[in-house]
Amino acid sequence: MSAEAGNGKEEARKTGLEGTGLPLPGGSHGSVRCAGSDPQLRQMLDSLKSSKSSAVINYGASWCGVCNQILPPFYKFSNEFKNLTFVYAHVDECPETTQNIRYTPTFHFYRDGERVDEMFGAGEERLRDRLWLHS
Repeated sequence: MSAEAGNGKEEARKTGLEGTGLPLPGGSHGSVRCAGSDPQLRQMLDSLKSSKSSAVINYGASWCGVCNQILPPFYKFSNEFKNLTFVYAHVDECPETTQNIRYTPTFHFYRDGERVDEMFGAGEERLRDRLWLHS
C-alpha cells in the first residue's frame, strides 16, 4: 500500500532510523547501517562474523526514551571511530533476531568476528569510552 492510499493523508510507515522521528544530523551518519528486518540483521551479523572487522550494534526502539537520547551521539561517534562499523537494529523490526535483548538500549561489540563486550543503558561518555576501548 502506498503513502497515497486511503484519503491521501495517510503516511507511509517509516522504519529503521527514520522511524525514530529524531532530528538526526543530516549528512553526518558516518558508517551507521540500519537493520530494518530480521533477514537484514542476520545478514549483517553474518557479514561481521566473516569479515573479522570491529563493530558495535545498537539495539534500540523508537518508544524508548533513553534509546532516543543516545542515538544522536551514536551517529556522531560513527564519524569519530571510523575503524568501527556502526549498526542500529530496532528491536520491534527484528523481533526474531533480537528476542534475547532484554534491555534497550543494548550495545554489542564485535572484534575478529566474535562478540567481545556488551553494554546496557546509555551515557554518552560511557559509550565513548567503550568505543575507544574496542576501536
